[in-house]
Amino acid sequence: MAGVSEEENVTLKLLKQKMHDFTQERDWERFHSPRNLLLALVGEVGELSEIFQWKGEVPRGLGDWAKEEKVHLGEELSDVLLYLVRLSDICGVDLGQAALHKIRLNAVKYPVNTNNSDTNASSSSSE
Repeated sequence: MAGVSEEENVTLKLLKQKMHDFTQERDWERFHSPRNLLLALVGEVGELSEIFQWKGEVPRGLGDWAKEEKVHLGEELSDVLLYLVRLSDICGVDLGQAALHKIRLNAVKYPVNTNNSDTNASSSSSE
């Protein structure tokens, strides 16, 4: 599989194609059922959760984290993203369009509150 240059513009379409190619090159298509991909995704979310498990609240930007911790976090976030992209591809769901649709639904469900008196709305951003 050809590498990705650091300057390459990363899109969901590119990730979808890279995951498709990666899977085909290894003859893994037979293992990539929706169920198997979902279970793998859940496992990766668990690994991501472990990173934060005993840290308590952490500041935005993770300024007090070591470089190695941030690299590890990036790897686990990537695992989650790549399984999600692959799952959506196998299920025939355009993830980008589905996400935009969900944002539009959330905008209707949670309209902008101009008086800012409802502080709970910001904590339930997407369901």
